[in-house]
Amino acid sequence: LIGTAPATTESARKHSEAGSELRGQTFPAVGRPFGMTQWTPETRTTEDKCISPYYYNDRYITGFRGSHWMSGSCTQDYGSATLMPFTTARPDTLTARPVSRFNHRNETATPAYYRLTLDSYNIMAELTGSVRSGMMRFTYPGKNNSLLFIRANSDEKEGSIMANTETNEIIVRNPVHRIYQGWGQPAGFSGHFVIKFDKPFLLLEQLKDPQQMVISFGNEKVVVATIGTSFTSSEAARNNHEKELSGRDFEELRKETEDVWNNTLGKIRPGGGTEDDFVRFYTALYHCFQLPRIVSDVDGTYPGFAQDTLIRMAEGFDYYDDFSMWDTYRALHPLLTIIEPERTLHMVKSLIAKAEQGGWMPIFPAWNNYTAAMIGDHASATIADAYVKGIKDFDAEKAYHYMKKNAFEHPSYEEYVDGRGRRALESYINYGYIPLEDSVWDAFHRREQVSRTLEYAFNDYAIAQVAKGLDKNKDYDILIKRSENWRSVFDEQTGYVRGRHADGRWIVPFDPFSKASFICEGTPFHYTWYVPHDIPGLISVMGGEKAFTGKLDMFFKGGHYWHGNEPGHQIPFLYTMAGRPDRTTEQVDRIIREEYGTGPGGLSGNEDAGQMSAWLVFSMMGFYPVCPATDKYIITTPAFDEIRIYLPEGNYFLISTVSSKKGSRYIRAITRGGGVYPHWYITHEDIMKGSRFTFQLTDKPLN
Repeated sequence: LIGTAPATTESARKHSEAGSELRGQTFPAVGRPFGMTQWTPETRTTEDKCISPYYYNDRYITGFRGSHWMSGSCTQDYGSATLMPFTTARPDTLTARPVSRFNHRNETATPAYYRLTLDSYNIMAELTGSVRSGMMRFTYPGKNNSLLFIRANSDEKEGSIMANTETNEIIVRNPVHRIYQGWGQPAGFSGHFVIKFDKPFLLLEQLKDPQQMVISFGNEKVVVATIGTSFTSSEAARNNHEKELSGRDFEELRKETEDVWNNTLGKIRPGGGTEDDFVRFYTALYHCFQLPRIVSDVDGTYPGFAQDTLIRMAEGFDYYDDFSMWDTYRALHPLLTIIEPERTLHMVKSLIAKAEQGGWMPIFPAWNNYTAAMIGDHASATIADAYVKGIKDFDAEKAYHYMKKNAFEHPSYEEYVDGRGRRALESYINYGYIPLEDSVWDAFHRREQVSRTLEYAFNDYAIAQVAKGLDKNKDYDILIKRSENWRSVFDEQTGYVRGRHADGRWIVPFDPFSKASFICEGTPFHYTWYVPHDIPGLISVMGGEKAFTGKLDMFFKGGHYWHGNEPGHQIPFLYTMAGRPDRTTEQVDRIIREEYGTGPGGLSGNEDAGQMSAWLVFSMMGFYPVCPATDKYIITTPAFDEIRIYLPEGNYFLISTVSSKKGSRYIRAITRGGGVYPHWYITHEDIMKGSRFTFQLTDKPLN
C-alpha cells in the first residue's frame, strides 16, 4: 500500500503544486507482471484524469474493479468494470449504489492476492488474477439476499451490460476515450469483460440501466466470479478466460500467481539489510512490473494503434501499451534491459508496430493512441538504450527509419494536432534551441521551451548511437552536433539554463530558483543539471570540477532538490562524475531515508509507472543509469551488504561490500574479480556476464 496516501515527505510539501502531485498515485494491484487488467479495491467510481481507483484515506469501498489505471500517474483509468457484493432483506427498495465502510486492519494486500471485509455487510471479498483474467470470491454472511452490483465505469455513459442467466454469464463493454491530444474522442477500442459465476443468479430490476445491474444469488454463502478481459472483443475475452482460467479454482490461481511473483521479484536478491530496507526494495521492485501493460490477447490479437480500426496480430511477441515514457526511459526501462531482456525486446517491437500503424514513432503512447502528453522524444531513447545494450533482435532499420523521421521531419497539421511528431521541431532545427516566442499549443505542456531543447539534445544523442551502429555516419555526425544544442540555452554568465528569445536575447527578469513557463514542472536550477549525455561538457562550462560540485552543494543544501519529479533523478550521481563519490553516497543515502517510507504515504510524489521505484531499486543496489543509451551505470554505496542479480543464462551478477568498522558507508576501493577496478562506473557487459564486484568501505570519505 506504499504510495496510496498523500506524501509525508518535506520535498513533496515544498515543491508540489497540484494535490495529485502530493500522492504516489499507486494502487493495490493484483494480477501478473505487466498484466492487461489489474484487480483492485475501489474507493472512487470515476475514470476521470488524475483519480486513482483507490486511496488509502478514503472511508468507503465502492467495489472491486478490473482496472487499466496507469499506476502512479496523473492520467486516467479506462475501459474498466466494477463488482460490488452486498446484502439486503428488501432488494425491492434499492435506490442507491451500495458502498461499505472498511477498516485497514481487515485488509490484506499482496501482488497475488487481496482480501477485505466489508464492514457494512459482513462480506469477505478476495481477489486474485492472471495476465488477462482474474477471479473474485465473495463470502456472504448467509442472511438476507446475497447480491452483486455490476457497473461499467463509463463516465461518458456509453458502457453496456448484458446477462445470460442460462450460462451464468455477464458481458460488460466500456468504450475507451482519449485524453490530451484528441481529448474526449473515442480511442477506437473498448474494455471487454466476460464474467462467469459458479452459482446461478437472477436479474433484479432495481438500479438497472444500460451501464449497471444487480443480480441475486439467493442465500448462497460463497460465490466465485471468474473474469476474462480483452481490448479486442468479448469473444477474445472469453478465449482469454478459457486459456488462463480453465481447470483452475481460486486457490490454484492464487498459488500460480504467487509463484510467478516470487520468481519475478527473486531475480534480484539483496542480503544484509534491515526489515524496512527489504520492504522498501521489494515494494519498489513490484511497482516496476506494473507498466507498460500487455494489450495482446493469448492468441496475439490486439486493436490497431491510433484508431487503426484493424485487429492486428502480434506474431512472436506480446504487444504492450501505456508507456509513460517521459518518466520511465530514465531508469525503469534500463532496469528491464537487465532483468527482463526478452520483455524489453517485446516492448521495442511494440513501439515499432505503433510507428508502422500510425506513421510516426510515438512519444508517450497510452490508451493505444498518440498523446503529446509530455515533452521529449523518449520512445526513441528507450529503443536506443536497448540497442546499445545488445538487445537487437528487432528490425533496427525500420526502427531507425521512424526515429529519424521524428528527429528530422514535420508531420502534417492534422497529424501534428493528433499528437504525432516532435513538438516545435522546426524552431529547434532552425535556431538550435526553441525560442520563447514558440509556444506549443497542440500539447499538454504548451511552452517548456528550454526543457524541450535540453531533452531533444539528449534524444538526438541517443538516436545517434543507433545511427552509428547501423553505419549511417552522415546522420550520426548531424545528430551528435545537434546533441550539443544544450549549450544554446545555458547562460554561462549566470551559470544556469535560461529562456532565450529568437533574436538571441536572454529572458529578463530571471530567477533560477522559481518555476518558469519555459521549464517543464520545475525551475531553471532543476534543469541546469539535465545534460545526461555530456556531463564533462557541463562541468567545463561551469568552471571545472570544484565549481561544479560547489554548485551541487548549493543545490542540495538550499533545499532545491525535488525527488518527487523525475528530471532531477540523475543529479545526486553527478558528484561521482565530478570526482566526489562521497557526496553521491551521502545524498543517495539521505534520499532513500527521507523520500521513501514504508507507510501508505511513503512516496514523495507520483510514482509514475515505475520510475520512482526504479530509482530506488538501482540506488539500493549501488549503481544508476545517469545516461540511458550508453552502457555505463554510475556507482554508489549499496544499501545492502550484498546484491545478486540472477541473469537469463543462469549466472548471477554480484556486488558485495566489506568493511572493518560498523557503519562504514564510503567506498575506499573497488575490485572486480579480485583485481583492482579503477572506474566509478559499471558497464552493462559487466552485469550481463556475471562479474563479481567488491566495494571496500570506510567510515570517512577519501576526499
